[in-house]
Amino acid sequence: MKKLSLMAVLVLAMAIGLGCPKQPTTGGPGSGREGAGPAGGEQGGAGGGAGDRGDVTSGDARGLKTIYFDFDKYNLRDDARRVLDANAEILRNNPEMNILIEGHCDERGTDEYNLALGERRAQAAREYLIRLGIDPSRINVISYGEERPVAPGHDEESWALNRRGEFVPR
Repeated sequence: MKKLSLMAVLVLAMAIGLGCPKQPTTGGPGSGREGAGPAGGEQGGAGGGAGDRGDVTSGDARGLKTIYFDFDKYNLRDDARRVLDANAEILRNNPEMNILIEGHCDERGTDEYNLALGERRAQAAREYLIRLGIDPSRINVISYGEERPVAPGHDEESWALNRRGEFVPR
């Protein structure tokens, strides 16, 4: 009987563990893991695994390309700056085009934290474009947090693709 009770407890513990929808958060508000932003934060960055993916176009983006971020960061890497430079050129050549910058995150972290991080990512891209001379009234931002992943996997490769900023013409 004692073995049966122990087995029941183990099965229950495994069921609870498998039923948790979120992975443990490795960083969060106040964890000190946040980047300091594009103005003074960590520059470049080799971690994260997305690499230089500036050749990926954001949906119906008329040539505008997606940028990627390191884990739990919103500072702009060198590859993201190159993509934003090219996106700014497209915007200069199309003065009637307004854009929506969508900030996205991977699935790690709470919903609230990822919404805030997605917002900071979109704002970092917006501020960079404004510094390049793009009229702020042409650029809106929104955060989808982790709600719209492009890669459904639960591994670093998928997470790296999901930590992004997309540019949608309006």
